[in-house]
Amino acid sequence: MAGSARRLCASVVTPADAQRSDLVSLIVSRAEAVGADAVLTFSEYAVVAVAEACEALGLAGAGGAAALARDKRLMRRTWQEHDLPQPEFRAIATEADLYEAAGALSFPLLLKAAWSAGSTAHQIIRSPHEVSAAWRRSREVMAESAQLGYAELHVAEAQGHFVVEQIVTGSASDWFDEPGWGDYVSVEGIVADGTFHPVCLSGRMPTVEPFTERAGITPAPLSQDAQDRVVGLAREAVDALGLRDCGTHTEIKLGADGSMWLIETAARFGGAMTVPQIEDVFGLDLIGMLVDHLVGRPAQWPERARTPAQARGAAGSLVVLAVDGEGEAWRDRKVWDFPAVAENVSLSRGSELSVVAESSLADGRVVPVYNPAAGANTMAALCLLSATDARTVLRDFETLVDALPRVLPAARPEEVSA
Repeated sequence: MAGSARRLCASVVTPADAQRSDLVSLIVSRAEAVGADAVLTFSEYAVVAVAEACEALGLAGAGGAAALARDKRLMRRTWQEHDLPQPEFRAIATEADLYEAAGALSFPLLLKAAWSAGSTAHQIIRSPHEVSAAWRRSREVMAESAQLGYAELHVAEAQGHFVVEQIVTGSASDWFDEPGWGDYVSVEGIVADGTFHPVCLSGRMPTVEPFTERAGITPAPLSQDAQDRVVGLAREAVDALGLRDCGTHTEIKLGADGSMWLIETAARFGGAMTVPQIEDVFGLDLIGMLVDHLVGRPAQWPERARTPAQARGAAGSLVVLAVDGEGEAWRDRKVWDFPAVAENVSLSRGSELSVVAESSLADGRVVPVYNPAAGANTMAALCLLSATDARTVLRDFETLVDALPRVLPAARPEEVSA
């Protein structure tokens, strides 16, 4: 990462340990030193700090409401006040809180860390007997994530904040014309001067239990009517949060008979390779558009969310996890080897597969065992694929998932124990 940053940036500064405790002041001082006209972040963990720094600098940014799009407790309370559809929930600070919520809500429940990302520390609770173990494991995972650097960078007590919610039942078949799609989508967009501009929808493969994302695919092949309804709910969600100038990524669960529930909204662009997927498929440079706006240059926003009919092919990003297409763990430990994957997996004509090196293990490293509680923290690699249409991306990803345990080299005993 550091090498890539130095190639792409005019300067790279590594703060001293003492400076890291006050990230907002660090951002402000650095921005003032270089005369920055805009400050933005692509990290979920820095959204609040950057928003507060922009406020201090008098620069355009997500605004004082950024925490509402970061803290899942505040987010859900805000949507509740606006009577927007979402799962029943309770904010959790202690094990006693969790037991009380388990007595008030219907099982199964999903315990989430309020400030996490990538499905980290998600725990499904199916009965009162599982409450204590779920609470203990989620707290352990958050502590482990913090040690790995995957934790909120500004709110010191964030590691102890949780939310528990009822698990709603999705129905992808009511929304998609073909099988294989996950039962939720995301609406990608930009807020400029407080006005939400939807850009497009991304579809998903089904998650890996508990709810770890496996792949995002642009565009989502929904009908125009379905897309309009999803975008309408996303607009209500973003407007309720009161964001000012930032990218947005809103996830929406799809149910039977047109029902929908809000999962979450982020005050930044979608993760993985969502931004380059959109540029590849729709020719829209979201980062360039946002930067133009932040520095006061005119920016051209889409008049409405782009549709599959306007797409130039499709693109998707796949998180490589050590689980098969049914979500079952691989029987044997494997070594990550992208050249072996590229050579031995047959994809559709015209499809192009690449690996995102910055988000992947180096070739020859042992693939981690998938840990449901750790979510994407146990990923091995991130792959990017472009194809003729969204259906082809989905099928090629299914082929890739099925082939990985077969084409990747077996790990030697000494590699596994190292």
